[in-house]
Parts: sequence; C-alpha cells; structure tokens
Amino acid sequence: MINPTGIPTAMTDQASLSALYRLMTFLSPGFPVGAFTYSHGLEQMVEDGSVADAAGLTSWLEDILRHGGARGDAILLKDTLHAAHLGNETALQDLRDLGLALQPSKERHLETSAQGTAFVSTICNSWLPKGDRPAAGLCRSMFQCDDQDWPYPVAVGLACAAHAIPEAAALTAYLQAFTANLISAAIRTVPLGQNEGQSILAELEPVIFEVVEETRAASLDDLGSSTFLADIASMAHETQYSRLFRS
Repeated sequence: MINPTGIPTAMTDQASLSALYRLMTFLSPGFPVGAFTYSHGLEQMVEDGSVADAAGLTSWLEDILRHGGARGDAILLKDTLHAAHLGNETALQDLRDLGLALQPSKERHLETSAQGTAFVSTICNSWLPKGDRPAAGLCRSMFQCDDQDWPYPVAVGLACAAHAIPEAAALTAYLQAFTANLISAAIRTVPLGQNEGQSILAELEPVIFEVVEETRAASLDDLGSSTFLADIASMAHETQYSRLFRS
C-alpha cells in the first residue's frame, strides 16, 4: 500500500521499522560474533590458487550460495523461524543439534558454533525480547538457561522470530551478511580492491534473492551440500602453515 506521501506504508509503520533496526543490528559487522575471523575455507582456496581474482571469487561464492553451506544455513534459519513461532522447543533443540552435526570439518564446526554462541551471549546481554509471544518466551528461556553451543543460523533464526522479523527479510539479510563477510576476507587475501568487492556483492544480489525464494519453499529434506572442494579446503586449512583466519 502507498500512503498519500507516496511512501510505502510498510516502511513507515513503527513496528516494521523496529524489526528492520534490529535485523540491521544483529547482522551488522559490528555485532560481536567475530565473523571477520572466519573465511569458510576461502583462505585455503586462495593459497592453492583456486581463487585468484574477482571472477574466481564470484564463481566460488555463487556455488556456496546455491549449493553449499550458505544454502544449508538459510534452510536451518527458515525452519528455526517456523518452529519458534509455533512454540516448538523440541524442534528447536533438534535444529540446534542438526546445525552442528552438518559441519564437514573441525574449523567449519568452530565457525558456526563460536559465532552462534557469541550471538546468543550478546542477545542475552543486550537484546532479550519482551512480550508473551511463543517465540519471545522460547528465546528468553533457551538462550538464558542453556550453556550449549549454538549453530549460528539457528541462533539468528530464533532471535529473528522473537523480535518479529519477517522471514524473507531475515533470510536476505543473513545471506547478504554471509557474502559480504567472505568478500571482506577476499579483499585481505586475494587481494582485491574495495570497489571490486562491492561489484561482486552487487553481481550476487539476484543470486541471493533466488536462493531466498528457493529456501522458502524448501524443507529439512532438502538439506545437503555439493561443494566438495570448498569442504575439502576447510579441512586442509586446519594444517595451513601461514594464515589470517580461523577457518
């Protein structure tokens, strides 16, 4: 709908603006989860020459988004949103366990669990949701009464549900942040210029939108990865002699 000023009403509603503000905060580079310390195996791909320029990085990122860990994260996040809105704590516990079990290497397990657990800690300290909605109550109880590791997309999904952040927005922002973080890692290792990095992010915008739409129609039965070289790179990175990143 459009109001008399010509501005879409969805962008002027206070609740929508509050949800947008929190989504931007949760997935900002400034949110203290340490995302800048992880490269998802990209550093190893640069080391062995598999990613050496902007074109190679774009191709690698598109594969991760369409067929790799990013797609799996999006499915987990979406199912977490649904389970939280239904108040299904058992399903949320299963998603937490599944998100950790799916990781193909020690470093990828660290990447998701360290970020997820740091995310939970920050939500508990600064952004605990209020209200009596099922998702808000589950977020308070599961985040505060549990010292287990959390996979990052499941932690983000539960917080987004608790703060009434819409599904499509949460998925889009998560994948954009994931992609932007890896582009930042590439700028420090390939190396690439800042403008090249932004060009890659712009080029991948329609890919992210397509993955979001596919994810919204997917189920846990669709989880899986076919980016074997990226998974192997994350294993090889564990013994890489000189490195900047933890994965």
